Amino acid sequence: MSTAEMREPTMLVLTALAGGRAHGYALIAETESLSEGRVNLRVGTLYAVLDRLLDQGLVQDAGDEVVDGRHRKYFELTDAGGAALEREVRRLEANASAARRRLQAWRPGPAIRVAQPGPGGAA
Repeated sequence: MSTAEMREPTMLVLTALAGGRAHGYALIAETESLSEGRVNLRVGTLYAVLDRLLDQGLVQDAGDEVVDGRHRKYFELTDAGGAALEREVRRLEANASAARRRLQAWRPGPAIRVAQPGPGGAA
């Protein structure tokens, strides 16, 4: 894989597979959960991402099975896929760190804080 940035759906699929082998529907649900609902992959989009990742050697076929009459094809992360995901995480962390430093210089004062939910889940 190139050193260019990953698109969010690709990163989320690799992240989901870092948790273990999974089939298509589970990947759709997990990417939605990981993105806190921002990314809702359609089946066609998911399989386009998986086909590309298979071609790049970042994921591999992890078997098939039939559950309740439905065919499930499983995928798993390869070592190259784990390395690519790790590179992307480092890239994003470096960008976020640079942004935090610039924001702090732009508006000196208390450290930037992420709002935490209060009682009842309200932030």
